[in-house]
Amino acid sequence: MSELPIVDAHHHLWDRPGNRYFLADFLQDVDSGHNIRATVAMECGAMYRQDGAAALRPVGETEFFNGAAAMSASGAYGECRVCAGIIGHADLRLGDSVKPVLEAHIRAGGGRFRGVRHISVWHPDPAARASLANPPPQLLGDADFRKGFAQLAPLGLCFDGYMYHTQLPELADLARAFPQTTIVVNHVGGAIGIGPYAGKRDAVFAEWHAGMRALGACANVFVKLGGMGMRLFGFDFATRAQPPSSQDLAQAWRPYIEACIEAFGAQRCMFESNFPVDKGTCSYAVLWNAFKRVTAQASAAEKSALFSGTASKVYRLSV
Repeated sequence: MSELPIVDAHHHLWDRPGNRYFLADFLQDVDSGHNIRATVAMECGAMYRQDGAAALRPVGETEFFNGAAAMSASGAYGECRVCAGIIGHADLRLGDSVKPVLEAHIRAGGGRFRGVRHISVWHPDPAARASLANPPPQLLGDADFRKGFAQLAPLGLCFDGYMYHTQLPELADLARAFPQTTIVVNHVGGAIGIGPYAGKRDAVFAEWHAGMRALGACANVFVKLGGMGMRLFGFDFATRAQPPSSQDLAQAWRPYIEACIEAFGAQRCMFESNFPVDKGTCSYAVLWNAFKRVTAQASAAEKSALFSGTASKVYRLSV
């Protein structure tokens, strides 16, 4: 299946202390034997502008991603079109005032800017948290946030959401309030497996599954299959003496992937690498092999949607 076209629907580029992950680093991972045709770059707080209005500083990240995309589009670095789609950050709590920020992102994106992610992960128990983000509770229901959210669809932009499974009902309420706005759930809905949820995988799965089924009933909601290499999910692969095989990962991740496909259908599911975050668990090649193992019995049409078609449709990519 090495010829199967793949769109990596979610990865990062950044420069953090002791952890630089630029285009060249990502391309080394992409050169894995899989047919990665294009990618979607996801906001992560990288390369914000140092100067200017605070609301516009995240536009620097879109400029950074678009620079990498321009390098990739030259063809000098292989056939994969890295950062063909760009998801940036804008503080939607600005309400109506966020519109000029969104327009600045669109200009900076060189035709590649597709939407916004405003992370909403929050839990009352700090031990259940596994994100550097620290948003307030009930963000998705905040009146100012929703005024800002209302600016997305008129500009042709989508919303990427990252929250914990305990917050999925909040996202469903948002999705029902804005049926014309495309929403993409990151990381299979963030089923927590740490802190107070450690050792309670079956109970968490049941609560998470109910939340995802409710979201699946909203036609404007899509889901990314991946991110399960993060500490959040409570798997121990990153701490084992030997790295996991694709069989190991497929066995652990299969229930979540199959439940998402059942709830949303293949036409509303897309695979993501979440690199370099998930690189702490496995290599890029092993990750995509695991996804291919899970979907081995899927039809050709289903595989096409899961691995490239859905992402291409949602993020308007030419692959």
